[in-house]
Amino acid sequence: MRSVRARAALGATLVVAVALVAAGLAVLLVLRSNLTDRAGLEAEVAAREVAGQLALDVPYARLDLGDEETHPVQVTDERGRVVAVSDDLEAITGTGTARVTPGPTASTGPGTHDDDDDDDDKHDDTDDDKRDDDPGRGEVSSDEPEFSNGTATVDGDRADYRFAAVEATTSAGVTLTVHAGAPLAAEQEAVGSVRGAMLAGLPALLLVVAAVTWLVTRRALRPVEGIRRELAAITASQDLGRRVPEPGSRDEIARLARTTNETLSALETSVDRQRRFVADASHELRSPIASLRTQLEVGAAHPELLDLPGAVADTVRLQALAADLLLLARLDAGERPGRAAVDLGALVREEVSQRAGDRIPVEVSVAEGGAVEVSGSRGQLARVIGNLLDNAERHAERSVAVTVRAEGRDVCLEVADDGTGVPPAERERIFERFVRLDDARTRDDGGAGLGLALARDIASRHGGTLTVDTSPRGGAAFTLRLPGRS
Repeated sequence: MRSVRARAALGATLVVAVALVAAGLAVLLVLRSNLTDRAGLEAEVAAREVAGQLALDVPYARLDLGDEETHPVQVTDERGRVVAVSDDLEAITGTGTARVTPGPTASTGPGTHDDDDDDDDKHDDTDDDKRDDDPGRGEVSSDEPEFSNGTATVDGDRADYRFAAVEATTSAGVTLTVHAGAPLAAEQEAVGSVRGAMLAGLPALLLVVAAVTWLVTRRALRPVEGIRRELAAITASQDLGRRVPEPGSRDEIARLARTTNETLSALETSVDRQRRFVADASHELRSPIASLRTQLEVGAAHPELLDLPGAVADTVRLQALAADLLLLARLDAGERPGRAAVDLGALVREEVSQRAGDRIPVEVSVAEGGAVEVSGSRGQLARVIGNLLDNAERHAERSVAVTVRAEGRDVCLEVADDGTGVPPAERERIFERFVRLDDARTRDDGGAGLGLALARDIASRHGGTLTVDTSPRGGAAFTLRLPGRS
């Protein structure tokens, strides 16, 4: 089943079906229990009425046993012998005995006994002793009666009954048990009617649930289908400028549409950036390669005219540009820097010591007493420092200063020069790839517009920042801030 609507409708229908079946069973059980208890109460009342008569020593033949069809009654003595039954009672189950014919004792009544054998004589003597010791009226047991379900056949009609067993003691001390029944026909009819109504209404209700779920899900997923169609069209046309429709609701689908459009915007920006990068890289590579080829061709034809220093310079420039492009490619691929401990102050001194032939000397100031260690790649951080020094050397007039200090948990490296500075409107643009300020950078100066972009990318991947501001010397001040090593 591939349709979300179908799965949702089926799932909702199954859940509702299980819930309705469970609820229906619970209702039937409660209804059956209540009606059974009610029948049991009726049987108990009938049994206690007969037991009250026995306690008053009413003879068995004169007992008022009530309506035999509604409340069939069976009375047994201590030995389980039947002493009295309702008229027209033909068969009974669920009581102490299935016999429905009173024995000989029934003709004598509850106060007298026959002499069947020696055991009966002893029993009669015992009863006489009880009668002499405790003369007066009998009593009905106040204990909770015992209930049971059974059947009774009255005047040819067999039915189910709820029987209650109540004990009564005569004035002669004879204990008799009265089984009185109450019909379960009303309970069975009520339970059957409710069950039939439930079985008849359940399919219709489940059909309604399935239809409503299908329609609601279809309406809810309609924007998803619109998003899918638009994404398919974008994939087919490769036009990343298109956007999926955003529904006016504030639900998950609307958030999905907004997130999809944000993803498309980021993808469009990334693709445009990649295209510009490829175009700019091709353009930047074309110039030194063309220059180098021209010099080599001239040298091959006229060796005396070969500009060897120029060829070497173009080769170095080409090598540096290729290294920058390779590093940018690795950074864009998500390369993570190492976690080695790097002493930023020592790294600055090492980089400056290798630039003894620079046009302008570099002043280095490392704060004492503070931890200036960071975690990261020593090679990449050295590239950042070198790029910042190259940028300062190209624009400074008389001085370049590097300061390394600890600020709280961070380590700050500042490279300041006394050049013309960077206009506020250009302070973010200069960190874009292949961007050069027209009045400040030329290809002849060796800048391809990648140094500052590389420096910021490396700083960002080390968890730091790289910003530019106005230097106290009047030029530009680039500040590298990295988290200190804990």
